[in-house]
Amino acid sequence: MRCRLPLLLLVLGLIGVAFTPSAFAARNQIRIVGSSTVYPFTTSVAEHFGARSGLRAPVVDSTGTGGGMQAFCAGLGEAFPDLTNASRRMKKSEFENCRKNGVREIVEIQIGFDGVAIANRKGAPRFELTLPQLFLALGAEVPVAGRLVKNPYRRWSQIAPGLPDIPILAFGPPPTSGTRDSFVELGLDAGARSFPLLAELRKTDEKAFEAIARRLREDGAWTDAGENDNAIVQRLLTNPNAVGVFGHSFLEENLDRLQPVPIDGVKPETDAIANGAYPLARSMFIYMKRQHVGAIPGLQQFLRLYTSDGIMGSKGVLARKGLIPLLPPLLAAQQARARDLIPMQSPE
Repeated sequence: MRCRLPLLLLVLGLIGVAFTPSAFAARNQIRIVGSSTVYPFTTSVAEHFGARSGLRAPVVDSTGTGGGMQAFCAGLGEAFPDLTNASRRMKKSEFENCRKNGVREIVEIQIGFDGVAIANRKGAPRFELTLPQLFLALGAEVPVAGRLVKNPYRRWSQIAPGLPDIPILAFGPPPTSGTRDSFVELGLDAGARSFPLLAELRKTDEKAFEAIARRLREDGAWTDAGENDNAIVQRLLTNPNAVGVFGHSFLEENLDRLQPVPIDGVKPETDAIANGAYPLARSMFIYMKRQHVGAIPGLQQFLRLYTSDGIMGSKGVLARKGLIPLLPPLLAAQQARARDLIPMQSPE
């Protein structure tokens, strides 16, 4: 019987029925993965935690939102991360994958707002785009003369008079990035709905609509430039004809070298993102495994520091780094979640 007991406890732990701190004996440092956009914010909090807590600063890896969710949801125990950063909300499919692997108590914290910015190099042609024009420029299939065809547009000037007569060339994040997810949902999907042919398809077959509306072209007009938004910035500096797609905070850091492309007449500026006027505004999140609290030293302490006024408040550390802060009532709600470790419900 004694030889079977450890195996039984292991099985119970893996399925989430029993879970003890002994499963973490080899790790005494918080591990965080996820979004490259959220990475610099969480890294800053990790540094503050290491300086104030007397514990080791958490290890933060930039894996992209999708890659972070995959690692976070893979299981419980020292081999799996404790938190993941996300530049979009957790998907229902990811939540279900977590549950399948025993990760059943997830604390969701909204940390602030950001916007998906489109920009080009200073000195390059200045122009503005509407959401429909954005879809026509970068969608894989677009409506022409009442039917869907492979995107025929090679130059911005072919889409609308007044747009520059230069090749359509965009550098952006890969499919594992939350910034990419936000861009195709808030930009391409929204732009596609303005065309009657696609609006009708959305009414009759939403999945078929999304398959078209959210698919970027693969003929060289769009190029995946990696998870690191700084790499996209560098591409723009060497190519005056290109535009880049990345988080607003990276644009803010490079305003001496880059200029924004307004969308529907609105620039990606702080107030416009915070009040929702900018069409590509989005929320930023972190997710924590409640089941790891008490097993990994300092985990709840880290979450409470993260949500404190000094970090997430209007004059806090993250606001100074470019994250657009939550209004006081919403901040108070996140602080309550961190204090009480309130598990999230399944996303819709």
